[in-house]
Amino acid sequence: MRVQVGENGVATVTMVRAEKHNALDQAMFEGLVAAAEQLAGEASVRAVVLHGEGKSFCSGLDVASFMAGSGGTSILLDRDEDRIANIAQRVTYDWSLVPAPVIAAIHGNCFGGGLQIALGADIRIAAPDAKLSIMEIKWGLVPDMGITQTLPRLLPIDVAKELTFTGRIVSGTEAAAIGLVTRTADDPLAAAVALADEITQKSPDGVRAAKRLYDETWAGNDPAAALLLESDLQTGLIGKPNQIAAVMAGMSGEKPVFADPE
Repeated sequence: MRVQVGENGVATVTMVRAEKHNALDQAMFEGLVAAAEQLAGEASVRAVVLHGEGKSFCSGLDVASFMAGSGGTSILLDRDEDRIANIAQRVTYDWSLVPAPVIAAIHGNCFGGGLQIALGADIRIAAPDAKLSIMEIKWGLVPDMGITQTLPRLLPIDVAKELTFTGRIVSGTEAAAIGLVTRTADDPLAAAVALADEITQKSPDGVRAAKRLYDETWAGNDPAAALLLESDLQTGLIGKPNQIAAVMAGMSGEKPVFADPE
């Protein structure tokens, strides 16, 4: 796993196991969790780009590597007492704990656990010929890496069931048409980096507040709490230095200069 934070505040997280199409072994799980923890605590990070080195984003679980170990895949179900997600779920769920937006750049194979990692991002940009699948049914399993917290926000339940019951592989183009990914690009990594750079031109306070607003209220059933959160977040933004900087830049046309969130 490689984590790089540029001077512009864009962090690039690269899954580095190209010879295995970035299949998930224990080291990859640990690296993804560590990367999310690191970036969640860095105020200078304005956006995150998540991608895989080599020919694929991530081809899913490397079952052979776990079977060769003493604990098998059961170690992925371990859950710390102070966390709601187990180790397998944290590689997807923990991206929601990163205050900055996370953009997944998808190419090649994006299967099973790999797709669930991509679903944990805020935005997904896929190559038109990328291959995506909720593949767990192939092995007689259910998807269990946080998909209950991500897929319902993207797909109708009947579409989600069809993909899950069959394990059908869809292209990046079809994935965009049904809402599984945000959009396609011939070079998804370049497109993700460009989008991340665009986000860095906006107030980091406003962007982080917007991510929190949607994550905590989207498709929820408590209108009163959602409306209150809107007001509370807005109150915390109005008149603060970064909000004033955004207004001044909007009026003058000059490039804004923002401070790191506190």
